[in-house]
Amino acid sequence: MKVKDNYIRKYLFILLGVSALLRGFLSSFIEFGNDEVYYWTYAMFPDWSHFDHPPMVGWFIQLFSCNLLFTHEFFLRLSSVIFMTVNTYLVYLIGKQVKNEQTGFYAALLYTASIYAFVITGIFILPDTPLTLFTLLAVLQFIKYFQNETNVNLLLAGLFAGLAMLSKYSALFIWIGVGLYVIFYSRKEFKNPCMYLSVIISLICLSPVLIWNLNNDFISFTFHGDRVGLFGKLHIEYFLTEIVAEMGYNNPVNYVLVIIALIALIKGKKFISELPKRLLLCFSIPLILMFWIFSLTRQILPHWTSPSFVLLLILVASQLSDKYEVKDGFVEIPRSVIASLSVLVFVLILGVTEIKTGFIPLNFSERSKTIQRYGEGDFTLDMYGWRKIKPEFQVIRDELIEEGKMKKDDGMIALKWYPLANLDYYVAYPLGINMYGFNNPSEIHKYSWINKERGDLKLGEDYWFLTESYDYYEPNKYLKPYFNEIIPTDTITIERCGKPAKYVFVYMLKDLKKIPQTWFEE
Repeated sequence: MKVKDNYIRKYLFILLGVSALLRGFLSSFIEFGNDEVYYWTYAMFPDWSHFDHPPMVGWFIQLFSCNLLFTHEFFLRLSSVIFMTVNTYLVYLIGKQVKNEQTGFYAALLYTASIYAFVITGIFILPDTPLTLFTLLAVLQFIKYFQNETNVNLLLAGLFAGLAMLSKYSALFIWIGVGLYVIFYSRKEFKNPCMYLSVIISLICLSPVLIWNLNNDFISFTFHGDRVGLFGKLHIEYFLTEIVAEMGYNNPVNYVLVIIALIALIKGKKFISELPKRLLLCFSIPLILMFWIFSLTRQILPHWTSPSFVLLLILVASQLSDKYEVKDGFVEIPRSVIASLSVLVFVLILGVTEIKTGFIPLNFSERSKTIQRYGEGDFTLDMYGWRKIKPEFQVIRDELIEEGKMKKDDGMIALKWYPLANLDYYVAYPLGINMYGFNNPSEIHKYSWINKERGDLKLGEDYWFLTESYDYYEPNKYLKPYFNEIIPTDTITIERCGKPAKYVFVYMLKDLKKIPQTWFEE
């Protein structure tokens, strides 16, 4: 496949438009995943920081939903749809800056093909949405600065790096990358006052998070410190799982192309100038190596390294632009790029079809054969069936209120941040029910604060408890010490393509006699 050299920008904008339309449709078609719906609470109860992450993702949700005036999934995800489009253009600009327009175009195509870019940051609303935006903006400005030594670019880079850190803590590696580059290749920057001013700008951006943690016993840093670490029993299987999962998240074709490009650089191939090559490697390799080391002793999430792989795609695009030179005014689209885009299309079709139909049986465990565990192991149920719970539960609730067995202002509880936020967004909040976390902060996360905002749990009150078979919590096991009576009330069947996919069990919890100890009371 070939396109005219002077039409690259035209085809780029076609790519941006098609990508945005497809992602916009999927953002309204697919229900929220566990993490996404949890970040809705960041917008519902904004703060300078939160238990798990800095506040930027919540601010994005607030901005594009008009401060939750519009609460449909499409509007809560709208910033992801818009900024992944912007990010694709930024990747193009970085590629063009480091080499030429052809490189930028290839980079934009490869970035679009990334599952991480297209789905995780382009459809889902997660901290990675603002993280990727501000990381790419910072990297572009740093490259411009070191190429042209314009202090305005340096100060802008500090601002964007600070906003990236206000999105996710791992953005600190932007400055680690700059530090490594300065130490090894540009020590004169130690004499540049604007370099220090740029760092100060980043720290000013991060200051709300630091102040919030100072006022909350650094609980967020402690939480993340427990998730990663250098010490522990060696688990090679964790590392191998991480590598395989990284390939899936970043697109296997892209992953292989990155490896090929890195091997070519090690062999001394000259397909990119030294300065941008060194910068991109300093920005990306340290983060990847750190999480690879962590994965030797504990399980980590594969998308944590994905921002680095996004930057390494620039190296791939540079290599491809050398291999596929412009001939007779035409730019050839490499077969590897077409293969990468084809993988994305296949994954989208397979994933959406599986979520909506469940045609591939994924509940392989023996326990999934019982009604209490029905659907267990089918991870696609994370994003299916939540919309169907509210109308069924509303009928059950109204009947019991009419019979005098429950009151209209009775709250609802859950034991973990998931499914706390799911039930809150899809069931409790639309029905005007206060949702509470019933556990310690390590399990309910931000709901430790939300409980206080909603007036907290009260002794002697009755509560609803809903638990689904996909992720079943036996109420008598977890709640018996806290309530005088636990009454099974009804079972809601969630069907998919005319067959049961999972069940939701409804309980009445009567007379709260004891409140779980929380971090605030310790």
